[in-house]
Amino acid sequence: MPGVITSIERPARNRGRRSARARLLVHVGLLATVAGTLGTLQLLHIRNAIHADVGLGFASLVIIHLAQRRHRIARLFGQLKRLRGAVLRELRLLASDAVLALLAANVIVSGIIDWDRGYPTPLPLPRPFDRWHLLSSVLLVLYVLAHVSRRRKRLKRSAIR
Repeated sequence: MPGVITSIERPARNRGRRSARARLLVHVGLLATVAGTLGTLQLLHIRNAIHADVGLGFASLVIIHLAQRRHRIARLFGQLKRLRGAVLRELRLLASDAVLALLAANVIVSGIIDWDRGYPTPLPLPRPFDRWHLLSSVLLVLYVLAHVSRRRKRLKRSAIR
């Protein structure tokens, strides 16, 4: 019958109201204990115990608040796990681009220094790796080859945005 509330529906609605009231009380308690903790800061030179007690009350309410929101927190962690793979891929690509930029800058700087001096800058390494510009150029070419070979499938379908 429309308009008639059965006994099955009533407890679910009361439970929802109780949990909403409990969440409201925890939020009010959190606000009150934050205000109390901040308010007792000026009393630290008199009684440190008051500030510590109010702070412990706040910490207890934080634990209760997190327990009340455990399903939402679990869902957020699940979303973070799914995003983790994409974020790690982007970070690896960013790190690779940074290495390429540093190697290219090294080649440019070593070339300018060699050009300014009029002769290759020596390094304390065995031949043929004893010249700074030559070594940095070889490293750059090897890294570019590795970089491109790992991304050759994506290079075919990539677009400039």
